[in-house]
Amino acid sequence: MKKYLITVNEKQYEVEVAEIKSSASKVNQTLKTAPKLKAPVSPSHIKESKPSAGGKKVTAPMPGSIMKVLVNVGDQVTKGQALLVFEAMKMENDLTAPADGVIAEINAVAGNTMAVGETLIVIE
Repeated sequence: MKKYLITVNEKQYEVEVAEIKSSASKVNQTLKTAPKLKAPVSPSHIKESKPSAGGKKVTAPMPGSIMKVLVNVGDQVTKGQALLVFEAMKMENDLTAPADGVIAEINAVAGNTMAVGETLIVIE
């Protein structure tokens, strides 16, 4: 068993991973078909990351689709307040504010897809 320290949404978790000994034929298996997206990704969905003027970046924790943006630029938010609703792995999830502040920038649009680590909202 090997132990690793993993950080997810600024929380650290200690995990143990068991090494599996298997035959060479199993190690070289590949995925025959790729998972299907609900909607195709168009070039308009792909964003270039813009440098923000500072503040706390709220990033996408996993790939998914943005369903609703619950805040506007200039809104005062508190830590733990829901900022947007997204769908990932067929479940609706709330993305919450990591700190108190004012919404400085919103890069999320309902209906668009998000990639892991993409900056969706900036709080100052």
